[in-house]
Amino acid sequence: MAHETTEAQIRAAFAPYGEPSSVKIVSDRRGRTKGFAYVQMADAAAVETAIQALKGTQLNGRTMDVVRDNSSGRPRPRRR
Repeated sequence: MAHETTEAQIRAAFAPYGEPSSVKIVSDRRGRTKGFAYVQMADAAAVETAIQALKGTQLNGRTMDVVRDNSSGRPRPRRR
């Protein structure tokens, strides 16, 4: 994910597939984004739909790799 990507942009990307209940952009100790975020969806069925629909799509010029975080069940867009 591009470093300038905002929470609002991530919510907008996921919203067509279900309500994102939370978005957390991960950053380092200096406050710089690490290039990935955690997205929690309100509906479990929306998770699979979002993963399939968004995997390989572009957001701010970067290709998203959306995967399920097995520890929490949340989809996570990652930097390639």
